[in-house]
Amino acid sequence: MSTVVEIVESRALVGNPLGDPTARRTAVWLPPSYDATTDRRYPVIYWLAGYAGTGEQMFSGTPWQPGLGERLDRLAASGVMGEAIVVAPDCFTRWGGAQYLDSLAIGDYETHVVREVIPAIDGRFRTVPTRDARAVGGKSSGGFGALVLAMRNPEIFSAVASHAGDMYFELSALPDLPVAARTLRGHGGVAGFLRHFEGSEKKGAADFTTMMVLAQAGAYSPEPGREHGIALPFDLDTGEIDWTVWQRWKAWDPVEMIATHAEALRRMKMIFVDAGTRDEHNLDLGARIFVRRLQTLGIACEQQEFDDGHRGTAYRYDVSLPKLAAAIGAPSRS
Repeated sequence: MSTVVEIVESRALVGNPLGDPTARRTAVWLPPSYDATTDRRYPVIYWLAGYAGTGEQMFSGTPWQPGLGERLDRLAASGVMGEAIVVAPDCFTRWGGAQYLDSLAIGDYETHVVREVIPAIDGRFRTVPTRDARAVGGKSSGGFGALVLAMRNPEIFSAVASHAGDMYFELSALPDLPVAARTLRGHGGVAGFLRHFEGSEKKGAADFTTMMVLAQAGAYSPEPGREHGIALPFDLDTGEIDWTVWQRWKAWDPVEMIATHAEALRRMKMIFVDAGTRDEHNLDLGARIFVRRLQTLGIACEQQEFDDGHRGTAYRYDVSLPKLAAAIGAPSRS
């Protein structure tokens, strides 16, 4: 069992507006038999980091909580999870992320994952290079990315898992907008805030929230010609919501995307969502709404809830990863 880092050189990210690197460190976990069984091919799970995280970073644990690699080692050794390759791309940006979407304001990160990382992995490792043997999952912004990439690319992925994925923006994203409005105003606007943020080693809670809102604006409402190429969903002076821009955000809400991507979701061999019942972003409620809408269309989805908040819940991957592996052709031994 081993984890390697592959450098994927991105053409899609050349000239990206934030000046982020095009050489992307993509972490790859190889199952126990990979080196010894040289004629065997493996299904692949793509695992997406949350906002402000990288794929490689997920493999770094703490003395009290294992990293993703150690977690996968344990799941595989116990037989709970079947043998699959697990790939964690790097889609970090100067603004903390891009929600795994293509954006004129940030860069083309959906294209990077789907059209660059996946072919690179299929070319360098012994994968089963078909949609039936490919899944995607993640947490928070990574859970959002997993759902959206699965909905938009059903020819690429056949199973999806979302842990506390961003959805039902009225309850998860809208409460952050007043924080961002006040913080941006306090620094004289977006440019002043970015200078403050990049010049401060310690980021306060309001700073983090505000940067996340800017990243979401870059993903959901890019607009060339505006400051930093984004349309904010509120008036910078008063904080009044700009409902026209907000509707652009809502178009990317997985709850709303169900209506236009129902057939893609119906093609999934497995859809799994969960969230803690004390999630600080109300994503347990978002998951309930998401699942209810799927049910009205007769689309199967497994939903779980647990007694916890939003952070420090990587232990929940022990639930979803074996399910994803089994769905794409790697059943457990237990």
